[in-house]
Amino acid sequence: MVHPSSTCCKTSGDGNCVCAAQAKCSCGKENALHCTCNKASTENTVAGARCSCRARPAGECTCERAASENHPVRGETCPCGKRSSSSCTCEKGRAVDEAVGQLETDFTTRA
Repeated sequence: MVHPSSTCCKTSGDGNCVCAAQAKCSCGKENALHCTCNKASTENTVAGARCSCRARPAGECTCERAASENHPVRGETCPCGKRSSSSCTCEKGRAVDEAVGQLETDFTTRA
């Protein structure tokens, strides 16, 4: 599957999205959405606009796109105002999450 650059960093050799694998919780110890520190209650859920990896809130990206994502948006914004209109993640979050969930392979759990 080809991932648009607005929703994925595409750095793996086979074109798979690796942003979410790079994203960490704010303590830096665990993968995003799998935090075990004292911030777990707020870190393990994300609502509203998200960064490109979809694992962190917009403006709080921790993957390699952090430098380009963690700044105020200039120009036309999406309805929530947190991302540019060309890469909006606020109003279509549920549909994108469902699609990503069907494509994603979880290698972090044991069978």
